[in-house]
Amino acid sequence: MDFSYTAKEEAFRNELRTWLQDNLPEGWLDGTFEYPEEENERAAFLRDWQRKLSEGRWAGISWPEQYGGRGATLVEEVIFEQEMAKVKAPPIINTIGTAMVGPTLLQIGTDYQKETYVPKILNGDEIWCQGYSEPSAGSDLAAIQTRAVKQGDKWIINGQKVWTSFAHLADKCFLLARTENTGKKHEGITAFLIDMHQPGVEVRPIHQINDAYDFNEVFLNDAVAYEADVVGEVGDGWRVGLILLSHERVGVAKQTFRLQKLFDELADMAKTLEKNGRPLIEDQIVRQKLVGFRAKTRALLLNYYRHLTDTIRNGRPGPEGSLDKLASSELGQQMLAFGVSIQGANGQLWKEDAPVNANWQKDWLRSFAYTIEGGTSEIQRNIVGERILKLPKDIKH
Repeated sequence: MDFSYTAKEEAFRNELRTWLQDNLPEGWLDGTFEYPEEENERAAFLRDWQRKLSEGRWAGISWPEQYGGRGATLVEEVIFEQEMAKVKAPPIINTIGTAMVGPTLLQIGTDYQKETYVPKILNGDEIWCQGYSEPSAGSDLAAIQTRAVKQGDKWIINGQKVWTSFAHLADKCFLLARTENTGKKHEGITAFLIDMHQPGVEVRPIHQINDAYDFNEVFLNDAVAYEADVVGEVGDGWRVGLILLSHERVGVAKQTFRLQKLFDELADMAKTLEKNGRPLIEDQIVRQKLVGFRAKTRALLLNYYRHLTDTIRNGRPGPEGSLDKLASSELGQQMLAFGVSIQGANGQLWKEDAPVNANWQKDWLRSFAYTIEGGTSEIQRNIVGERILKLPKDIKH
């Protein structure tokens, strides 16, 4: 592996750093910024932030320049995630749109779909969600039961989706539905773009253990999609759906770099909190645990760089991404749990009552989703076992 960056890549990094210093909300870098508590206000803040990113051409850096991107290389995408993690920049509210739906439409969408949806995806005018998982089809995506029936130039859609991130904020949805039963569950699926504000769509937010409502149930009762909003060919939804998922490649990079920052915050907290009048950092067990986390976060980073190098050489990502996802999601969960545990009894406190940043409690509770979303740990282990270690597949009865 070559850890050096070219002059062009370093110039890209410096440009981004300068832009962040000039454009992050006032008080963000010194820790005095107060995040809006009310959900609609927070959503409005994040929409404004994405609009600012879009104006600076930082919202979809890998997109072609003609569509508002920078045509960034994979290495530049990684640099972008590194720098955003360092300052813990506000997230992109339309991340499903910019990271997955937009790139998919740019790759295989029609001219109409590109002209109609792509500009509004980038600037945050239209928020997108992803209608994949169902109550009886989570990890087994091909088992979806949502149906779409053709009527003239329309498709009438009925069914239910669950775990639909950002559906309560979304204007549009990239949705998979079954349009034909061929007897083979990977066939007869079609990808649609639908309007979330139509009468046939009902969104029920799911109140999560961390007091957030990011996930939702979505009920489709004679919802309408138009012929012009079929992505790819009718019946080719499995391939189209996998194309969309392939654009999640930088998601692992985000988590990997965030864990480097999380370790620094964990060590800082251990220096701040005390036990018997001494900083926790002096406790042998705490130090031992921190050393273990330091080794694991560093190993995770180097392993990610190794897989990134292979991707650059081969021109495409390999199954090693499952190894990165598995390791980062489980390690993040462990580190957050330890951060809450060293707070002692105070770790049970919530929000303004917590003696340290209450995000530790909130993020730890949220971390249980890490090992489910984007493919469960069990699915990732199967991929690692079968495609990397070349172990025999499970026997199917």
